[in-house]
Amino acid sequence: MSDIEYVVLLDDDGREIGTAPKSSVHGTDTALHLAFSCHVFNDAGEVLVTRRALDKTAWPGVWTNSFCGHPAPAEPVLDAVHRRASYELGLTISDVELVLPLFRYRATDASGIVEHEICPVYTARASSDLALNPDEVVESRWVRPEDLGASLVTTPWAFSPWLVLQAEQLPLFAPVLQRRAS
Repeated sequence: MSDIEYVVLLDDDGREIGTAPKSSVHGTDTALHLAFSCHVFNDAGEVLVTRRALDKTAWPGVWTNSFCGHPAPAEPVLDAVHRRASYELGLTISDVELVLPLFRYRATDASGIVEHEICPVYTARASSDLALNPDEVVESRWVRPEDLGASLVTTPWAFSPWLVLQAEQLPLFAPVLQRRAS
């Protein structure tokens, strides 16, 4: 079995057109590909934010949503969500719900690395304790959604662009972000 991680390449309409090694896709001219993001909540209603490991290729050390990743070719996205929760956070999740099925973005980090993804967004509930994978996450915090929303408004540069864009569309952040638009 190969240790090479592959991503699913997509055309502009979101149709699968092939696969490529993940390491070859994320660069200064990143092809559109399939990904996902997940926002995890605890029983107190807090959302988990994580800080990306410092040696990540794109957006190292930046605070972001709970976790994200790429489905392997032929892997159902929901299976990939559970796989990455376990891999990145050592976390078992439940009550997984698709909340932004058509989320799509393109962003460039300070080093010139581009993310270009169709990225369905999920929410989930934590069903176990965290055990962070240091290759993926350097630290994490459970925060009230409204506090995260306020931070996204005042310091958007401290967060991943996909988190900021997702929060503008997610109802849990809507009160704070709607006030910003007023």
